[in-house]
Amino acid sequence: MFLKTGDKVRVIAGKDKGKEGTIKKTLAKENRVIVEGINKIKKHQKPSNSNPNGGIVDTEAPIQASNVMLIDPSTNEPTRVGFEFVDGKKVRVAKKSGKQID
Repeated sequence: MFLKTGDKVRVIAGKDKGKEGTIKKTLAKENRVIVEGINKIKKHQKPSNSNPNGGIVDTEAPIQASNVMLIDPSTNEPTRVGFEFVDGKKVRVAKKSGKQID
């Protein structure tokens, strides 16, 4: 997976197309990510100790990783991501600008 927690991404497909947010969590086995403020759903909660009243709660659902694109920190534009070896370490590289991401 080319994405990591904390990356800023833009949604390129689906009901939230064009919106931006940061990745809260990655689910590598399912190839999905949870993005802050994107793909909001209403979840019905039963009363519990942590939520004594229960009710309907807004929460973020996972979105397919192929439906988001990493935003290049240097240009603030969506870009594809590749890997290169620099000094024996594998680093992520933005395809458009050719600069290292981390």
